[in-house]
Amino acid sequence: MVIYRLMATGRSKLTIRDVAIAAGVSTGTVSRVLNSNATVRPDVRRKVQRAIDELGFAPNAVARSMRSRSTHTIGCILREINIPQLAGFVKAAHDALDDEGFSLVISNSEGREARERELLSGLSSRQADGVMMGPYTPIEADFEIFLRGLKIPIVLIDRDAPEWADAVMADHAGGMRVAVGHLLDLGHRRIALITGEHGLYPASERIRGYREAFAARGIEFDPSLVHSGSFLPGAGFRITSATLGQRNPPTAIIAGGLDMLSGVLRAVRGRELRIPEDVSVIASGYSELSELVTPPVAVIGWDQGEIGRIAAGMLLDRIRSNTPLEPRRVLVPSQFVVRASVAPPKRLS
Repeated sequence: MVIYRLMATGRSKLTIRDVAIAAGVSTGTVSRVLNSNATVRPDVRRKVQRAIDELGFAPNAVARSMRSRSTHTIGCILREINIPQLAGFVKAAHDALDDEGFSLVISNSEGREARERELLSGLSSRQADGVMMGPYTPIEADFEIFLRGLKIPIVLIDRDAPEWADAVMADHAGGMRVAVGHLLDLGHRRIALITGEHGLYPASERIRGYREAFAARGIEFDPSLVHSGSFLPGAGFRITSATLGQRNPPTAIIAGGLDMLSGVLRAVRGRELRIPEDVSVIASGYSELSELVTPPVAVIGWDQGEIGRIAAGMLLDRIRSNTPLEPRRVLVPSQFVVRASVAPPKRLS
């Protein structure tokens, strides 16, 4: 393809017509490429994109959104954007959307419903084409009414409600059953689980998997060792420190939250205990911390990148569908990775 470089013509800005001339196509074809129309052939799309890149053409996104009522923008609401384990999710979602001409805007909700509402209202008013939401506040009746009123596609990440929205979830119950079963088979009976608010999907599923592992072996568990309320590392530190200070402390601790392991490890160190000689530790979600700490920490993990790719694909399907789609649920499997932080309890060694 020959690229015609524009000479000074007295105009201050490049236009779609300039791109069309350089690419040897119609202005309508350029417009369809800019709006990610699926009817454009891949070879034509590449030709137009090459002309755009060579000319340095920057389309007026505001004007395009006014004409098409689309900004080619997807919002993503996370509790904290600096949680390392979410990097794989963000990158995979970004890459899948970027390939289709959409931008990903990430926002920090701080785990507060009021902040989530504020962010969602802003995305809706700026004509975002869709939203991905993480699992940080319960969606109750009035919040669900608010979400329906936004009238934009929503994909829930690790959330199972409301039922009318698409959702991608990790199999936390399955991974927890395997991990707790492994501890029980080693001889552990006092296994502490520290996780988030019971009304949130990841926490409730972890608790379900925990209970099912005990039930499958006909063993009763101590309800006082199941702590739900927060996914934050500070909660992990406080609860771990308190339970390890009891007369009959747990012999194993499961950090049931992505950002909780650091708090658990600090509490164990503060009690001058050794892992796994004094207490076994299991983390949730793959992370550099779990791999690099000594000893490496066993993990209940799942593919965050897969969740990101599936969520992005679901939103694109919703955006481009001319007919209503039935709500979809995708469950991404979890695995238990055994590492040196797990051993039989001391009294059985």
